[in-house]
Amino acid sequence: MTHANWSYPTAIRFGAGRIAELAEACAATGLKRPLLVTDPGLADLPIAGQALDIIDSAGLGRSIFHDVDANPVEANMIAGVEAFKAGRHDGVIAFGGGSALDCGKLIAFMAGQSRPVWDFEDVGDWWTRADADAIAAIIAVPTTAGTGSEVGRAAVITNEATHEKKIIFHPKILPAIVIADPELTTGMPPFITVGTGMDALAHCLEAFCAPTYHPMSEGIALEGLRLVKENLPAVFDTPDNIEARGHMMSAAAMGAVAFQKGLGAIH
Repeated sequence: MTHANWSYPTAIRFGAGRIAELAEACAATGLKRPLLVTDPGLADLPIAGQALDIIDSAGLGRSIFHDVDANPVEANMIAGVEAFKAGRHDGVIAFGGGSALDCGKLIAFMAGQSRPVWDFEDVGDWWTRADADAIAAIIAVPTTAGTGSEVGRAAVITNEATHEKKIIFHPKILPAIVIADPELTTGMPPFITVGTGMDALAHCLEAFCAPTYHPMSEGIALEGLRLVKENLPAVFDTPDNIEARGHMMSAAAMGAVAFQKGLGAIH
């Protein structure tokens, strides 16, 4: 009999309008001075302003960091850590697509570490080098439906010196709470809707085809593929179709959960 380790611990608050629970999610996580991390394209949009208004009205401030590249680099993370420390923040709200989510997770992770981020690459047991108690809490609020970073224990960052993308892993950079509100995805341009949707499809397809023994992930991947097949055309044709947007958010999270079974040549 094959031995395997399976993990599905993320708490997800799913549904239209759930962004209204952001302040309560902060309270549930113990956050009193959160830093909202997003990207420049989202920072000035109404959905980011709405999130800031919600936490501000609860007395949690409205601090925001948005110096995040489309493919986050170490300089983005370092600047974010500096902002985190300067504001004496106690946690991160990672708000946006995969880049903002990954950068937010890395800021929360690295704010309490003394070693370079590259020492925590997803190689063997390198993650055990980290001071786990110094990792700040993370709330993830995805605004796209593709990467599934909101349910992942890793983040991708580019090493500018070598021009290589590296995966940084630690179990505690898994967000404590995810707010998956499909209303936040309706403003995506069509090309981002399709591109992120195909990313979700690729995750599900590669996970299903991976040779590792993981029947739970196989089932999740198959259902994710079905959801993409039935709903990606719908959200392209009718961007404000909330039900289809919700199914795509589910498929994105399912793809990222499923790929603990493995990925393939696309990634």
